[in-house]
Amino acid sequence: MLQISVVIPVFNEEESLPELVSWIHHVLKKQGFTYEILLVDDGSTDGSWEVIRRLAGRDSVVKGIGFNRNYGKSAALDIGFSKAKGDVVVTMDADMQDSPDEIAGLYRMIKEEGYHLVSGWKKERHDPITKTIPSKFFNAVTRLISGIKLHDFNCGLKAYQNKVVKNIHIYGEMHRYIPLIANWQGYGKIGEKVVSHQPRKYGTTKFGIERFINGFLDLISVSFVNRYRKNPMHFFGTLGTISFLSGFIITFKLVYEKIQGLRHGLSVREITDQPLFFLALVALIVGVQLFLTGFLAEMMTSNNSRRSDYTISEEINLED
Repeated sequence: MLQISVVIPVFNEEESLPELVSWIHHVLKKQGFTYEILLVDDGSTDGSWEVIRRLAGRDSVVKGIGFNRNYGKSAALDIGFSKAKGDVVVTMDADMQDSPDEIAGLYRMIKEEGYHLVSGWKKERHDPITKTIPSKFFNAVTRLISGIKLHDFNCGLKAYQNKVVKNIHIYGEMHRYIPLIANWQGYGKIGEKVVSHQPRKYGTTKFGIERFINGFLDLISVSFVNRYRKNPMHFFGTLGTISFLSGFIITFKLVYEKIQGLRHGLSVREITDQPLFFLALVALIVGVQLFLTGFLAEMMTSNNSRRSDYTISEEINLED
C-alpha cells in the first residue's frame, strides 16, 4: 500500500494546479514517501480538466477524476476517498493556500501518535475580516454542539487513517463536519495541528457568506441524522409525548374548572369559547401525528437496516 494519498478537490483552479502538483512532488519525494495525487475536478468551467489530463499524462503518480457538472466539495472528497489507496489520506484545497510542507507532520501524527484524524488549524489567516469573524463564530457553535474541541472545522488540510475515509460517507455540504461524522462512526481519536495559511496567489475565493448560513443548517441536519437515524422513535416519540400530555393536561384542566363551576352555581364560559381549548386540541393532534411519524420512521429503519451500516474494526480467524 502507498504511504500517502493526497486528495484535492478542484473547481476552476487551472492557474494553480501545475505549481501545486510540483510543490507536492518536491516535498514528498525529498522525504522519501510513496504517494499518489488524486485531483477531482468538480465540473470546472475553465481549463482545469485539461490541465489535470496533461499532468496525469506526464506522471502516473497524478490521477484525475472528472465530474460532468459541479456537485460540490463533499461529492469530490467522497469519490476521492473511495479511490484513495494510501495508508494515510491527506486532503487539501487546490488554491495553494494550504501548504504541502505540512503533509509530513500530519502523516507522522497519524502513524506515530495513532490519531484517526488530524485537522489543520489556520491560526493566522490571510483572509479578509468578512471571512475570519463569521468563521470564528461558526467554529465556536460547532464546538459547542459537537463537543469536539477543534478550532477550525472547515480547514481543507486534514489527514485520515485509510479505514476512516472508507467507512464514512459525505454528501451535500457535509465536508465541514467530517470530524463529527468520523467521531459518530467510532473514530474518536481526533487531533489538531497548527498549519500555515498562504495568501491566495491565483483566482478568487469560491465561497460567499451563504456558506455560513448553509453550514448551520447542515450542522442541524448531520446532528439529527447521526443521533436518531437508528432510533427515530426516540426523537419523534419524545416530542409526541410532550405535545400530547400538554394538550391532555390543558383539556383536563378546562373540563375540571367547568364541572367545578357548575357544581357551585357559578357562571362559566363554554369550553369551546376559550382559546386555550384550541391550543390544547392542536397539541393533542400534533402529539398523535408525531407518534405516527415515529412509528413509520421506525418501520422504514427496520426494513432498510443492513449489516453494512455497522463498522467492523477488526476480524480474527475468519475466512472469506
